Amino acid sequence: MDITEVIETFEFLEDWEDRYKYIIDLGRELPELAEDEKVEENRVHGCTSRVWLVHSLKDGKVIFRGESDAHIVKGLVALMLMIYSGKTPAEILQTDARDILNQLGLEKHLSPMRTNGLFSMDEKIKTIARAYAGGA
Repeated sequence: MDITEVIETFEFLEDWEDRYKYIIDLGRELPELAEDEKVEENRVHGCTSRVWLVHSLKDGKVIFRGESDAHIVKGLVALMLMIYSGKTPAEILQTDARDILNQLGLEKHLSPMRTNGLFSMDEKIKTIARAYAGGA
């Protein structure tokens, strides 16, 4: 599934309670990280819940995996992975996740803390992409 399908599904689901359930379901589909991946180095700071992002470079593309200890946040992690994972560092740096999240209407329906957490994830992903781009 990609982010375009999520946007289409959101248009179909008019009720925000159904949209929240859908986001939670997306999070349930994420594979769990190994315990040794849930280390401080992989932690996203700025999130109320604990969030971890693991990354690797394969064939010039950054592959992200992630997890959270909160159901809705794990779904938000899934959204961010759909936006960014599998893209080159340059593509990641050119992608505006905020625009995509605005299309979903998330900023209006998430608490300020969760919105800040999303932006913290976005910044960590961009930092990782910049590091890969600099090393290329």
